[in-house]
Amino acid sequence: MLRAAYMAQEILTTFSEEINGVLLKPADISGQYSILADDHLVFDRKENGRFPEIKELKQLIRDIACPGKSLGHSDK
Repeated sequence: MLRAAYMAQEILTTFSEEINGVLLKPADISGQYSILADDHLVFDRKENGRFPEIKELKQLIRDIACPGKSLGHSDK
């Protein structure tokens, strides 16, 4: 849960003007870690075999929520 809370904080900080909120929902299956934006699967730990890096996650969310937004150092 700590990793999810950290990522939620980063997403809220980065996209404070573009998104309305972040929902953390415990999974029914241990080890499940999926990130959705507007019902679009952004990242799934099982499919990718790993957790996302925060830079990668911000880029994926940006591409869905606000494609023109600069992420500064996260774009490099």
